[in-house]
Amino acid sequence: MSPDDAVARLEELLLLGFVGVRFNPYLFDRPMSERNGGGLAVYRTCGKLNLPVGIMCFKGLDKHYADILRLIAASPETTLILDHFAFTNLSDIGDELFNLLLTLAEYPQVHVKISASFRITGSTGDPFPYKLVKSQRFDPLLQKFGAHRLLFGTDFPFVMEQEGGYGGITKLVEGWASVLGVEERRALMGGTAERLFGKWGRT
Repeated sequence: MSPDDAVARLEELLLLGFVGVRFNPYLFDRPMSERNGGGLAVYRTCGKLNLPVGIMCFKGLDKHYADILRLIAASPETTLILDHFAFTNLSDIGDELFNLLLTLAEYPQVHVKISASFRITGSTGDPFPYKLVKSQRFDPLLQKFGAHRLLFGTDFPFVMEQEGGYGGITKLVEGWASVLGVEERRALMGGTAERLFGKWGRT
């Protein structure tokens, strides 16, 4: 899709009520940040329209780190969200990737979604209540990024297949956040998501 067509499609979706964009790097046939490419055009337009862009680094942050840095440089005003702890599994390789993730804290537009803990247990087999995920991933992210740049998520509906389910993971992360003040807890558990995506509708 050409840059003009990609941006036109984005504007159509915005009119339909879409409030954000997610990039799956593996659906691109070229780097997301390629000059004159549709990905970069959409990313820049999202910055102008105040739409956040999520990136799913399924196969490892290292494979997209340079690409992400180019996106950040090309459009500093665009809010970037890395889903599922940026897929930094609990393993030796995952620890190296996690250190890469921590370097992105210097960019204030970068946020991390605290979601799908069950997907990053890696070789440790860290079971619910994910004590290692808390100590080796959540706590360092909280220290480096701060509560206002972390977003709680569940990875619904897949979380329903895991021990604890939706309610269990919600209560668990609320417990992790108990050391925070009221405003920071609210930001982590939904306030930042509402700030980025808009207020939740009610049914």
